[in-house]
Amino acid sequence: MSQKKSHDLHDFMRQLQDRMAANYKQIQKRATEDPGTAGDQGEENWKELLRGWLPRTYEVVTKGRIIGQDGRTSPQVDVLVLKSIYPKQLIDEGQKIFLAAGVAAAFECKTTLKASHLEDAVRTCAKIKNLYPVRTGTPYKELHAPIVYGLLAHSHSWKGANATPDKNIEQRLQASDKKYVSHPRECLDLLCIADLGTWISSKITFFSPRMFPGNEWAYPKHLESGGVALSTYIGHTDSYDNQFNQFTPIGTLISDLSQRLAWEDPSVRDLARYYQATNIGGIGGGESRTWPSSIYSEEVRLRAEHPQLSSGLDARWDEWNICFFFE
Repeated sequence: MSQKKSHDLHDFMRQLQDRMAANYKQIQKRATEDPGTAGDQGEENWKELLRGWLPRTYEVVTKGRIIGQDGRTSPQVDVLVLKSIYPKQLIDEGQKIFLAAGVAAAFECKTTLKASHLEDAVRTCAKIKNLYPVRTGTPYKELHAPIVYGLLAHSHSWKGANATPDKNIEQRLQASDKKYVSHPRECLDLLCIADLGTWISSKITFFSPRMFPGNEWAYPKHLESGGVALSTYIGHTDSYDNQFNQFTPIGTLISDLSQRLAWEDPSVRDLARYYQATNIGGIGGGESRTWPSSIYSEEVRLRAEHPQLSSGLDARWDEWNICFFFE
């Protein structure tokens, strides 16, 4: 039986993967001589990758701080993805303070990832997402900030013969999350290590009229007592036995980033659906953190008492479709 031909997108992702590996090898040659230049080159690699694969309406720039509407600013960020609405003059003038409302995504970049980088990224992510006003009205809005924040790396430091990089990363992500993340909207969205895997945050919730004070109900077995929502860092790596042959960490990055942008920008949705249909993201898994119903506003909790009021639950982009309703 002849082997099924892979989609051309899988080939493109593999080419990107090879190119990033070559870039890393070149950077490493000069890293000890001039680590600053090596870091800058790594940021340029990611900038060019994102610029090449995001819709042309987005501008990708390097090095800047994000300023909230109250004047607070973020730490410096390595790569920023600007929305099409971003004022052109501010870009042309080379301003390095970026208006929060015009930033769609932001990333820290490392050439060789270390454990401390993960903790720093989770802490910085929570700070940056708290520059934005808290949104209410739907589970999607309340579980997600209007900016995507992630950490991108060419490679990692766990290369010994008995090293377990997957496990090390998952443990550090979970520990850092519990230390710095006080609400699901503050979670790190993406971690891509080009030669290892990509971790993406996922959030779902479970609603029942019996979940509210004064109503007794039986929690689903996989939720801890008192929990109603789950946040999970889902790791996509080659370690999964049934991972399909065309999987690449960069493919997962591009697919997932497109899905996240599409929630905020409907013009990206056709492309996001296409990437998902071609399965360039692969499969993954991870452990979940449980959250109580108090993470939601009264508005959402009241509406959830009457799930029949929720409309369009079968629609891909319905802001209530990350919920499971049950009696």
